[in-house]
Amino acid sequence: MLSIFDQGPPPPCPTPFNLAAHVLRHATDCAHKTALSVLGPHTSQDWTYQQLEQAVRGTGTGLLAHGLKPGDIILMRLGNTVDFPIAYLGAIAAGLIPVPTSSQLTKAETARMITDLSPAMVVRDADVACAPHANQLDVTTLRNMRQMDMCAYDKGDPNRMAYIVYTSGSSGKPRAVAHAHRAIWARQMMVDGWYGLTPDDRLLHAGAFNWTFTLGTGLMDPWTIGATALIPQPGTDIANLPTLLRTHKASIFAAVPGVYRKMLQDHPGLALPDLRHGLCAGEKLSQHLHQSWTDTTGTQLYEAYGMSEVSTFISSSPTHPSQNDALGQPQAGRRVAIVGPDGPVPMGEPGTIAVHKSDPGLMLGYLYNPAETMARMQDEWFLTGDLGAMTKSGQIAYLGRDDDMMNAGGFRVSPLEVEAVLNAHPGITQIGVTDVEVKQDTRIIAAFYTGPAALDEADLRVYVQDKLARYKQPRIFVHLAALPIGQNGKMQRRALRDYIKGHNND
Repeated sequence: MLSIFDQGPPPPCPTPFNLAAHVLRHATDCAHKTALSVLGPHTSQDWTYQQLEQAVRGTGTGLLAHGLKPGDIILMRLGNTVDFPIAYLGAIAAGLIPVPTSSQLTKAETARMITDLSPAMVVRDADVACAPHANQLDVTTLRNMRQMDMCAYDKGDPNRMAYIVYTSGSSGKPRAVAHAHRAIWARQMMVDGWYGLTPDDRLLHAGAFNWTFTLGTGLMDPWTIGATALIPQPGTDIANLPTLLRTHKASIFAAVPGVYRKMLQDHPGLALPDLRHGLCAGEKLSQHLHQSWTDTTGTQLYEAYGMSEVSTFISSSPTHPSQNDALGQPQAGRRVAIVGPDGPVPMGEPGTIAVHKSDPGLMLGYLYNPAETMARMQDEWFLTGDLGAMTKSGQIAYLGRDDDMMNAGGFRVSPLEVEAVLNAHPGITQIGVTDVEVKQDTRIIAAFYTGPAALDEADLRVYVQDKLARYKQPRIFVHLAALPIGQNGKMQRRALRDYIKGHNND
């Protein structure tokens, strides 16, 4: 029996179609219901569905009035504010193609994006780093668009491009991932397959507005079914999240595992009476953390697996909890396999987790790079690059990466990208970067280097801070006499991890 799990085809995406129109489809029947609450320590800023739709479609009108036309690319350089999702959906409503990016990116990193994309406009907060561009739109002008007449939704083929996101490439160069309008249609499979979400839920997401995990799970998915999204205001400390969860009666909580870990450390007697369950993604949830959360709060955590190229397609849920340490199982409407060099492997054997090319959530491809897109395909399967094994019930265990990609707090980072920056340092002759576990359930990026002498760690931190986003920067630097090299001349990153383990045990 081969490792193929077919949950049946999803319902076809309607046509003509617009992603933003689908997200705001309840704006009329839920006009006066709260769509979004931005939570402060004492008050909240509330947006009804009617107000949200007005702001989104007004922004669409404003962008078109600035000379943009459907199909134009907009690079988003905005901070952790409600401006981010409004501009994102406003652009898509008008048929424009937004590129949401992390505010942590440096000027140098955005310069490469501008060269790659040739965007028609950069929408920018002055406090967010960005390389020069001839057509920049400031936040004040953007906000003033919200009350303009509402644009018509630009509807068309659901397979046309809707947005672009960047992901770290295994080659060391970030890749532009192009997605179609149909991507939001595929996310419906998560409502039961992961969230257990209903229109009556109040979902609090711990992430920032300008993170794609928050944008999808914390905002668009609740809005798509008419639920209420709760987002802490910028700068909220993790230690304050339990109070916000209780005060605002959150029924579902979403965060990366590290947030759950910190909450348990700060609040050993954590009580959340309105919470039904928690959701986590971005990095593997350990059994130890899951059990600790359940013992303390009496609620379960449901994990999901996905990536920038295909979003979330494997998950546990209230109706299908994970077994042992498995990720969960493919959601209804998904076709997933574990493949080897010759195709799907026998049930129980390890291989690469793959999703069928017909999945409506699968990317259109890497922008302007069809060769790299095809390299990720094997016959009818898209290869994720993650290793797994499948049981007869369809549960999938995660077995790690089949390359050297790192996980930094929910962001995938290529070690080659970090190494390229550090290789240019005059005091470094050779560099090796990997992620290491410094304590249970906690991983950081570490840089190991050779050179005439050990360098001052503070100076190295300064060296990388304007060249790499914060989440890509090494947290520790280790000077070695030589890096571990195998017989084939390839660096042995596992040996670097073992070095840290050995020294932690000393």
